Amino acid sequence: MSVRLGIIGTGNMGGAMVQGLAAREDIELHGYGPDQACLQRLASECGLKQQSGPADLARDCDYVVLAVKPGLVPAVTAEIAPGLDRSKCLISLAAGVGTGDISFWSNQACPVVRVMPNTPALVGRGVFALCLEDENLSREQAGFIQGVFQDLGQVHVLPEESFDSFTALIGSGPAYVYYFMESMVDAGVYMGLGRAQATEMVLELFAGSAHMAQKKNCHVTQLKEMVTSPGGTTIAGLGALEKRAVKAAVREAVQEAARRSRKLGGK
Repeated sequence: MSVRLGIIGTGNMGGAMVQGLAAREDIELHGYGPDQACLQRLASECGLKQQSGPADLARDCDYVVLAVKPGLVPAVTAEIAPGLDRSKCLISLAAGVGTGDISFWSNQACPVVRVMPNTPALVGRGVFALCLEDENLSREQAGFIQGVFQDLGQVHVLPEESFDSFTALIGSGPAYVYYFMESMVDAGVYMGLGRAQATEMVLELFAGSAHMAQKKNCHVTQLKEMVTSPGGTTIAGLGALEKRAVKAAVREAVQEAARRSRKLGGK
């Protein structure tokens, strides 16, 4: 018998979940969102069963995913609460919204799991933090949820107290990477390369470097040293970065993002 998994909010992240899980024969996907054209496309391409509203979806599904903006979570959770019970599970993708709040808004009707994704989940290469600390969560439910997100990317089970750090480092992380990519492209253009050509080069530079870091059994510092010859071009470039304290700036950026995450979560 298929497990019924419903997604409230079939935009970018919710839609990516539908597409990433469509091939699983053990899951029956349900969805609701305000964009009817998007729902119909997912129904046609992925076999998504369209629901008329959040309450109907919650009533008909075993697992309910909240893929809505954080500000909508209180109202949506209260709306679906009557359709929840101990046999079901509520999964929230909303940044900064704690499991305690969601449990309160749902009248503690069922276990709550908090998930923090990042945007590469849209291409099947996400990194997810899962909080599985709800004492009412069964081992079977926890295992199923981990399997769902492992199909969409890399999964890390973390205590909820670590979510602000994860959000700052990994949730916000793609923006830091793109910022550095943008800087590299601009440097290439400054030195006379065409922007399209420089962009193509930099994209492959990052993809190849990440792939090498995954395949080589080396620390990233060792990989950096492989490129850094005494008195060569690389050490000169790294020296310029050190003068600007780039590493310290990156650390400060992540710490500032973590502070903002705590503030948004009311901590």
